[in-house]
Amino acid sequence: MTTEPPHLVESADQFADLVNRWRHEPVIGMDTEAASFHRLRDRVYLLQISTETATAVVDPVATGGIELLRSWFEADATEFVFHDADYDLRLMHREAGLRLHRLFDTRIAAQFLNLPSIGLGAILESRFGILTDKRFQRADWSARPLSPEMISYAATDTRFLPALRDAFRTELAHLGRLDWVEEECQLLTTVEWPAPESPDVAFLRVKGARDLDRRGLAILRELFTWREGIATRLDRALFRVLGNEVLIVLAATRPSTEAELGKIRGIGAENAGRRGGEILDAIRRGLAVPDRDLPSFERRPRFRPDPAFEARLERLKTWRTPTAIRYDLPPGLIAPNGTLEAVARAAPRSEEELLAVPGIRRWQVGEFGADLLALIA
Repeated sequence: MTTEPPHLVESADQFADLVNRWRHEPVIGMDTEAASFHRLRDRVYLLQISTETATAVVDPVATGGIELLRSWFEADATEFVFHDADYDLRLMHREAGLRLHRLFDTRIAAQFLNLPSIGLGAILESRFGILTDKRFQRADWSARPLSPEMISYAATDTRFLPALRDAFRTELAHLGRLDWVEEECQLLTTVEWPAPESPDVAFLRVKGARDLDRRGLAILRELFTWREGIATRLDRALFRVLGNEVLIVLAATRPSTEAELGKIRGIGAENAGRRGGEILDAIRRGLAVPDRDLPSFERRPRFRPDPAFEARLERLKTWRTPTAIRYDLPPGLIAPNGTLEAVARAAPRSEEELLAVPGIRRWQVGEFGADLLALIA
């Protein structure tokens, strides 16, 4: 593993040269840094790349983005190692339409090894004696210039990934679980992420919305839409404009004056002073919505009781508990509840039918297929 200081890449030419030099490396550690804690429109603000002997930290703000990764990803010559890759993959796809095809996720590997802690910091400490600097866990990676300490912290996230990948693969192979992890990683590269919800729908997801009456929901919708506009204009994280808890309080109490508004905890001086009138206007718009147009939650469909399904599901859950103990894995890793429910509902009668059940994995069918089919039958 590399112990050299990271090389900072700050131009498109340097980035292109790096890709050309490393595109045939068999294994590359990679990570991204975003700024979702600070910005509304998240993007890759830092890209860390490590071979077994060297680490580069790329500044996409200076290089014009991450598009130069496309040819590298599509060449399929390199296995990219991430730790907890889901958000990184989502971010790169949303920003530049990038998809990689060969992935090893050390977090998934840690789960199937049933490590006591699967966070990268804990793993680096236990495996390599490395203590990461927690000061930068919520750093604003969109700010420039980047300090040497921030660059050093970022490099640590990938410097040890190739070595960690090698160690985990050996341990997984010894347990007979390497193909399980490889399948899970491959599936992660094919995820189709949903488009962001519009404010007209997203406001219903706010915690506490179900405690409001329909008039309160109308006010919440107006406040939510107003906040979205402010956050978009300032490129500021939503909670940094106004927290969800405050939105719920405003929708429930419905203050009508700036004096009443100023008494609400969490409004803050900036909102009370500069935006108090806008907040009150949003509340008034919600109060003015005609009764017939008030928003509401969709009624959840009622399912008829199905004793046969319930019996199959209970047998599957009963089987899972001792199986998880035998394999020394969390029950949800053996088979999540959603997968068991899908199997119980489909009632497959063969391995082919079992493989067609949504959410089922080939490794689960190979390892537990006979048990599952017997329990269903």
